[in-house]
Amino acid sequence: MDDNLTEQSYRVTADELRQFIERFERLEAEKRDIADQQKEVMAEAKGRGYDTRVMRKVIALRKRDKDDIAEEEAVLEMYKEALGM
Repeated sequence: MDDNLTEQSYRVTADELRQFIERFERLEAEKRDIADQQKEVMAEAKGRGYDTRVMRKVIALRKRDKDDIAEEEAVLEMYKEALGM
């Protein structure tokens, strides 16, 4: 195999690999920025008197299917009644 061709293939592969890695690193930086912004939102909400723990639960519930939530709540109520809660 031609050494020049092998070297060129390696260079193209290395360039492509570098591009993938740099794209991934940029996305990680964006993810950190977004996480920082989310923390700021929660800090602001907490400063205004909101319970951020409950807010996080509401956010998680909004992501779920309503039927799954209703079923889970029904089972939870049944368990609480069984325990006299």
